[in-house]
Amino acid sequence: MIRRRAALFVAALLLAGAAPRSGHDDASPAVQAMQDDDAENPGMLWVEQGAALWAEGCASCHGTPESVRGVSARYPRYDPALGRPVTLGAQVNQCRARTGQAAWGSDSEEMLSVTALVGRQSRGLPVAIDGSGPAQAWLQQGRALFTERQGQLNLSCAQCHDGLAGQRLGGARIPQGQVNGYPLYRLEWQGLGSLDRRLRNCLAGVRAEPLPPGSPEMAALQFYLGWRSNGLPVETPAVRP
Repeated sequence: MIRRRAALFVAALLLAGAAPRSGHDDASPAVQAMQDDDAENPGMLWVEQGAALWAEGCASCHGTPESVRGVSARYPRYDPALGRPVTLGAQVNQCRARTGQAAWGSDSEEMLSVTALVGRQSRGLPVAIDGSGPAQAWLQQGRALFTERQGQLNLSCAQCHDGLAGQRLGGARIPQGQVNGYPLYRLEWQGLGSLDRRLRNCLAGVRAEPLPPGSPEMAALQFYLGWRSNGLPVETPAVRP
């Protein structure tokens, strides 16, 4: 019965939106070419920095970066011990805490570099977030946040990224807002950035209060967004306008 309810819940969520489409497909040919060529992809600079940090602090436990192939495709993941989803960055900080090291901020150069390196190992693998069992409650909460109108502009994420996806705004195609490329390089930022940063930007854009970093609400929303990207290939480090 529990499995049947889980299947019905997932099916209902799938019916709520279109088939997932990567932001890469909505980018201009120039941006696509920049992402697809590692020699031209500026995000690879962070991957290289991540390799140096990995050698200093991760290799003794995990071996080579190739040993974590497939890991980022499963994050955020529900952690039964914590009773909540954890992001890849949160998992990195858990590892650091176990070895007596200070936590990194979500948009610190160190965190961006290591998560870009780990994500790079899974490039091409399908996103595979497990939303079954007790994780369903977090999916429901995340979807509620995604569809909730917020801020002075009274807009929701879903209004743009579900309802208007594929249409044009200011000459650019509105993407579905899939998250299969984070951390990613945005031309607007002229740097690599986390999903935390992008969500802060979106909430500020509708003049809403940003979600506190590490809050249950942020965990739920990121978990739902990751699950929503299921089946798309990991593109880390992606390039976006």
